[in-house]
Amino acid sequence: MKIETLLRTDYNLPGQQSVYHGKVRDVYFLEGDLVAMIATDRISAFDVILPAGIPYKGQVLNQIAAKQLDATADIVPNWKIATPDPMVTIGHKCEPFKVEMVIRGYITGSAWRAYQEGARSICGIPLAEGLRENQRFEHPIITPTTKADEGHDENISREEIISSGLVSEEDYTLLEQYTQDLFARGSKIAEEMGLILVDTKYEFGKKDGKIYLIDEIHTPDSSRYFYAEGFEERFAKGEPQRQLSKEFVRKWLTEQGFMGKEGQKVPEMTDEYCLSVAERYIELYEHVTGEKFVHAEQDHLAQRIEKNITDFLKKK
Repeated sequence: MKIETLLRTDYNLPGQQSVYHGKVRDVYFLEGDLVAMIATDRISAFDVILPAGIPYKGQVLNQIAAKQLDATADIVPNWKIATPDPMVTIGHKCEPFKVEMVIRGYITGSAWRAYQEGARSICGIPLAEGLRENQRFEHPIITPTTKADEGHDENISREEIISSGLVSEEDYTLLEQYTQDLFARGSKIAEEMGLILVDTKYEFGKKDGKIYLIDEIHTPDSSRYFYAEGFEERFAKGEPQRQLSKEFVRKWLTEQGFMGKEGQKVPEMTDEYCLSVAERYIELYEHVTGEKFVHAEQDHLAQRIEKNITDFLKKK
C-alpha cells in the first residue's frame, strides 16, 4: 500500500525571507525573527539522504520533539512557539552554535565501532580497557561534533572547541550543563515509559545574547533508546539489545553492503520496507509519549501544511 510522503517543499510563505533544505527538514526563515521548521518524511543514514520517504516520519519527529521541548522548558529556554501542523513547528530564529552536543550514557553505535577498532578515547575523553558493547558508562560522557552543512560531522574535543573560538568557554560550560540536565530529564521520562535513553544530541543557538535549545530533541533521529525490560539479561549474555532508534535502518543498509561510502549504491527501498520503518517510528512515538499515535490525513500533504502555516501567520 502506497501512502503519500512529503519529500520536499517549495513554498512562498507570508513574510518569507529565505529557505534552507536540510537532510530531513526544510526551514523557512520569516519576518519577525521567526522560523517555520517542516519535518519532512525524508530519512538519512550515514549522512546520506535515502531516496524513499517514510510515511508519518515527519509527524512522529515533530510531535515527539514538541512534547519533549515542553517537558524540558524549565531547564533551558527553547525555540518553540507553536505547532500549527502535525509536521511543523514555528519558533524563534536563533544563531546556531557550530557544534552539536552529543551525550552518551552507554558505549554503542559509532562509539563502540571506534572502540572495537582500538580507539581508547573519544573527543579527548579516555575510555577504560575491557568495555563491552552496550555497557553503561559510570557517568554520561559528552562527545561533541562539528556541525557540517554537508557531509560528515566530525568529533571534536572541548579544548579544540574553545581554543578554535567555535564557542566561548563561558558559553560552552553552560552548554555542557544544559546537556547533562536535559539528558537526565530525558532519561527519567524514558524510564517512566520502560525505555533507556542511551545517547542523544542537542543543538543550541543564541538570540539577544541568551542561549536557547533549538531543533528537535529525544526523537528516533537524534536519539537511541533501548527497552529496559530484559536489558541486563541480554547484556550479561552478550546479546543485541532491543532498541527503538534509527540504528535498525543503518543495520539494514550495512547488511545490504551500504555504509555511505563513495561508489556504494543505496539498496532498493520497497513500499513494504518503508511501511515497516514507519511502524517502528510509530512504535517509538507511542513508547516515548505514552500516547496512541493519531495518523494525520496524508492526502494533499504539501497543500495542508502550507495552509496551516499561512493561517497561523495571518493570526499573529
